[in-house]
Amino acid sequence: MTFGFAPSAATSLSTSPVSPGSVNSLARILEPAEWAAAGIPLLRSPREVVSGLHARHRPTPATAVVAVLDHEERLTASASFARRTTVAADGWEFRNSLLAHLRRVVPHDLRRRTPVRTAVLLYCREGDERWTEEDGAWMWGLRDACTLHGLRCGAYITLTRGGWQVLGEGRGGRRPSSLSQPSALADALTDHDPDPLRTGGGAAEALRRTAAR
Repeated sequence: MTFGFAPSAATSLSTSPVSPGSVNSLARILEPAEWAAAGIPLLRSPREVVSGLHARHRPTPATAVVAVLDHEERLTASASFARRTTVAADGWEFRNSLLAHLRRVVPHDLRRRTPVRTAVLLYCREGDERWTEEDGAWMWGLRDACTLHGLRCGAYITLTRGGWQVLGEGRGGRRPSSLSQPSALADALTDHDPDPLRTGGGAAEALRRTAAR
């Protein structure tokens, strides 16, 4: 049974020959069910977070925005960078990029017994809102970078032509999108998108059931 996700290359390992390097690369990808079962904290106001990051960084396709939120979901620090399109999607490479930018904008919390701040990742890309292997690599990279920097791993959000989507939660909206003109920062933080939150239907419900097991 499928739930609308793009097929993963991990499922083709048994039917096509792969090199040891390819196997290692595929291991650094999180499938949607694994992400849903990881207990990623839900954003209280995902639209506000997305709109604020979009206004600050004005991401275009192949741009990642990593942000650190405090316990009240206020933005502590953020950084954006372009993905090197010549490099294959690999969680290890993405982890290194995320960790390097986190170290530049915020000190680590490794001395704390439990994380008090949360890192979220907004990735602007082509395609639709369905999960891809590239998304899985970003998820793996975000989770590992958070562990190494003493942060709680937060939401992974995609920004496409169709709008934004919090993967694994089924929440999203039509604005902003990868085609949107960035609004003034003050407007992004105060205005409310009249469009209701989209839900992922069966796909989101399947992820919730998986996480509950």
